[in-house]
Amino acid sequence: MPLAHFDGALAVVTGAGSGFGRAIALALAERGATVLAADIDLPSAERTVTLAKTLGPGGAAYEVDVADAAAMEAFAAEVKQAHRVPDVVVNNAGIAVSGPFLDHGVDDWNRILGVNLWGVIHGSRLFGKQMVERVNALPNKPDKPNFGGHIVNIASAAAFAPTRSLPAYCTTKAGVLMLSECLRAELASSRIGVTAVCPGFATTNIVKNGTFVGGDAAQRERIRTRGQKALKLRNYPPEKVAERVVNAIIKNKAVVPVNFEGHLLHALSRVSPASTRLLARIPVQ
Repeated sequence: MPLAHFDGALAVVTGAGSGFGRAIALALAERGATVLAADIDLPSAERTVTLAKTLGPGGAAYEVDVADAAAMEAFAAEVKQAHRVPDVVVNNAGIAVSGPFLDHGVDDWNRILGVNLWGVIHGSRLFGKQMVERVNALPNKPDKPNFGGHIVNIASAAAFAPTRSLPAYCTTKAGVLMLSECLRAELASSRIGVTAVCPGFATTNIVKNGTFVGGDAAQRERIRTRGQKALKLRNYPPEKVAERVVNAIIKNKAVVPVNFEGHLLHALSRVSPASTRLLARIPVQ
């Protein structure tokens, strides 16, 4: 059963200090939700809450490293104690590592797995458990069944297709997509929706803040600069992704590709996987 409106809802958004996270937090706030903005950069999260207060009920900011299991445990407990069980959880925090697979070190893998995959696992596990417990604790009325909540996991169009340039990123995002599908099946009986949102290229700081491996420093910086220019030229604002997230929650959608490349790669992965494997060979210079 989808959440039809957000008035009075409590929403947790990770990576809410910028990009998709900030846009999603503001979109939810504008529709009446109280937003708990979590980010590893506390001042950025506080700025998001300040903006949210101009649009809706506001909320609170939290400094959280989603890759830190203990920190996420403490965060989930604090949310429940200081506020209540959230109605919407958006596991958005993410980073990028780009370059050849053989140049990725163990630290590179640990970092991206920690944020992109473990962060989603922590958020889904901890808040999903709270939601299930809330549903089980309330008497269920056949004419008005309890709404358990909704979890949104931000994956990527990279979840649909491989590329030689982003082996770690694609791996983590494919994991987020499959985790979301599994979780959706498990939590359906508790009336908890789960959605994987898979954006293509959008105007965020993911390239600016990304890690580039392989080659020399000049080559890595050249790739970063080209990537930033490409995102700027693509000019797909995070606010449009936020709109798709809101719509996905309302309609309880399972998988949501976003923008042209998101839909294209999703379609190719289903009708012509060989095409995606050919595209994967194109190097980024």
